[in-house]
Amino acid sequence: MTARIYQRPKNAMQSGKARTDEWVLEFEQSEARRADPLMGWTGSSDTQAQVQLNFPTKDEARAYAEKYGIAARVYATPPKGLKLQAYADNFR
Repeated sequence: MTARIYQRPKNAMQSGKARTDEWVLEFEQSEARRADPLMGWTGSSDTQAQVQLNFPTKDEARAYAEKYGIAARVYATPPKGLKLQAYADNFR
């Protein structure tokens, strides 16, 4: 059972920074998804892929994974760059 640990990104629909300081432990899929022959929906019998655990810090998420023997990869948070742009730049 493998998992990934990452910091929750900001939603495209939000302007604030709510819940962006949380760290998420999310299990990776252990089997491929398949299409249902009747309805055409995709699904699998892997229920661990639906589990998402939130932690306040990266160290707590890593400690949880070590405690329960979960092989976890930590993904670094990309640097946040501020793009300064004036309204007048749209007309140049």
